[in-house]
Amino acid sequence: MTAYDVLRVFCGPRGGYGNELGVVRDGSVLPGPDERQEFAAELGFSETVFVDDPERGVIDIYTPTTRLPFAGPPCVGAAWLLDVPELVTPAGVVGARQDGEFCWIEARAEWVPPRTLRQYATAAEVDELPVPPKGEWIYAWAWLDEPAGRIRARAFPGRTDGRGDSRSGGAGACAGNIDEDEATGAAALLLTDRLGRALNITQGAGSQILTAPQPEGWTEVGGRVRLER
Repeated sequence: MTAYDVLRVFCGPRGGYGNELGVVRDGSVLPGPDERQEFAAELGFSETVFVDDPERGVIDIYTPTTRLPFAGPPCVGAAWLLDVPELVTPAGVVGARQDGEFCWIEARAEWVPPRTLRQYATAAEVDELPVPPKGEWIYAWAWLDEPAGRIRARAFPGRTDGRGDSRSGGAGACAGNIDEDEATGAAALLLTDRLGRALNITQGAGSQILTAPQPEGWTEVGGRVRLER
């Protein structure tokens, strides 16, 4: 059996919630893309990371059905586990840093596929939303405290193939029908890029995602990471 760690990324203040992530620290045990895809499908997490060079932070990301150039929880989780200043992904070099209980990555909005960012008047409206019909990837959000940058959000990937957040963020802990994503780093990145300000996002049942715009089109995304097993 291939050894792997399980992390929980974008945890709430007490360590719960967030998305589970599989990490194979020694990617050389499964060097081929077909082998990696099969193993990611067997694990069934939203994403599984294969570490090809732990010192340089070279990683390879798979959902149960496809390889990804970039994704939020995999990059935050891998950066936390490897404790490196940057990660090398097919999308580009991702900056990384540790700051107290939060791990941060720095990425670009153009690395994320389009999402529908739909604003609502109140957080209560977001809380009461039913799962929308399949087909459109929707990030529903409302201000909790606009001056403080606090946001309530829920993410609906609109997929039925287990991939959920496609290029980023994750879609839950297993393959199959994905109705709602508990913690979506990429959609938070897109919203931050649109609003042009730092955000403190409560997503799903209790996940927390922090963001901050940076110069020259970069955005930081941060969250708590816990080692589950």
